[in-house]
Amino acid sequence: MLEELKELICRLNQELPRKRLVAWTSGNVSGRDPRTGYVATKPSGVLYEDLTPDKIVLVDLQGKVVEGAMKPSVDTATHLYVYRHMPQVNGVVHTHSNYATAFAALNRAIPVYLTAIADEFGCEIPCGAYAPIGEEDIGKEIVKSIGDSPAILMKNHGVFTVGPDPLEALKAAVTVEDVAKTVFLALLLGTPDEIPPEEVRRAHERYVRKYGQDEGNCVS
Repeated sequence: MLEELKELICRLNQELPRKRLVAWTSGNVSGRDPRTGYVATKPSGVLYEDLTPDKIVLVDLQGKVVEGAMKPSVDTATHLYVYRHMPQVNGVVHTHSNYATAFAALNRAIPVYLTAIADEFGCEIPCGAYAPIGEEDIGKEIVKSIGDSPAILMKNHGVFTVGPDPLEALKAAVTVEDVAKTVFLALLLGTPDEIPPEEVRRAHERYVRKYGQDEGNCVS
């Protein structure tokens, strides 16, 4: 079932180490099929270089395996809680990317110091409270604290991002790490100025409306 989705989720998972967002077998990408509600996710503990579409596990929104011979990711309960409570989300990514996770270790949100943050996120990147791994606790905190951002740092843990599809969620994960690195370096030099809220709104609305090729406009 859902061969195209499984191939996509396999490929996007393999992008995580290529983008230096994870190490060894940590992290994962999942995607929900809007028609069936089934979620394709990475199998637990499998090396990214060994991952193939036939190893991707399909589960329903209650966590029952509907296709696949391997155990799903240990973060599956987190992803499923997000999907059940955020119907606009069809892609979830979890990473332990170094710079963003450094902010998570300090329980620090990333303010809108950069136009890239204003464009992509439209608000600060929040940091959620500590939640134990394994059940739905992390998912509950994501839903509670992510707000309008497509990304959230989880205290002492790492990064979770969401999107209308898995590729958009991965884009948010890559962007989080990129801006976190720049902000980290800026804080070594001094204290950056935050972009005023009205300018954040203007920049984000412009980015959403005009970036890319949909309207024949390209803003780089």
